[in-house]
Amino acid sequence: MDNWFKTTMLMAAILALFMMIGGLIGGKSGMLMALIFGGGMNIFAYWNSDKMVLKMYNAHQVDARSAPELYTMVEELARNAGLPMPKVFVIDEDQPNAFATGRNPENAAVAATTGIMRALSYRELRGVMAHELAHVQHRDILISTISATMAGAISALANFAMLFGGRDSNGHSINPIARIAVAMLAPLAASVIQMAISRAREFEADAGGARISGDPAALADALTKIEAFASGIPMHAAEAHPETAQMMIVNPLHGGGLQNLFRTHPLTSERVARLRHMAQQNIRYTG
Repeated sequence: MDNWFKTTMLMAAILALFMMIGGLIGGKSGMLMALIFGGGMNIFAYWNSDKMVLKMYNAHQVDARSAPELYTMVEELARNAGLPMPKVFVIDEDQPNAFATGRNPENAAVAATTGIMRALSYRELRGVMAHELAHVQHRDILISTISATMAGAISALANFAMLFGGRDSNGHSINPIARIAVAMLAPLAASVIQMAISRAREFEADAGGARISGDPAALADALTKIEAFASGIPMHAAEAHPETAQMMIVNPLHGGGLQNLFRTHPLTSERVARLRHMAQQNIRYTG
């Protein structure tokens, strides 16, 4: 299934869930209040996300003088993608990883850890940075903000139901058992849909990054290496701020649980297989 179509359907699903829960718990007025509350928080995060996340990771900005190879690489890839030159940051973490942030291409930033620059070859790192620029090109920060807005609004409605009860659109009190079930299950369902959106965007960024770099095999090799390293090297900033894990090219967190249901990223093996298939379609390195 085309990942853009899948993302659209998932966004529609989270909107439908919101409308259903809002109508059930608070009627039209409760639904509107939760949407305004959740939307306000996420609009603030959208406008300030780049500064907030970069500060969380103690990232420092670099330029052509302080990090010539990385900076020149990003400059070339941004030109390939038809994007403005983003700000480039380095994070002092041993785990190999990278992310992109910023509300639009004109205000974008890409960041790479010192660990990823040590672990990967030039071609592999080039594939990773192309992936991050694909996120910028696809405006994935906007998509993730919208999905977070809806998920936050659903959680607000659920908390309201748990604390104060609620009334349906006809003014009738909600059955207590139904209220508790909705309060517990609605945020869970919203999170599952939100994670599915995140996984779909990762597939799309892999494909977009492969086209920008012209080297799908390099990104496939990079993902294999990053997965192997990340499983044994903790990323302290990510562990302290797990809500940022979905931004990384590979999940930086450790721990078990219902992994497949709540994965922020697709299985690396599936991502690699798709990229290998692209490589067989004669998309080759052009740098």
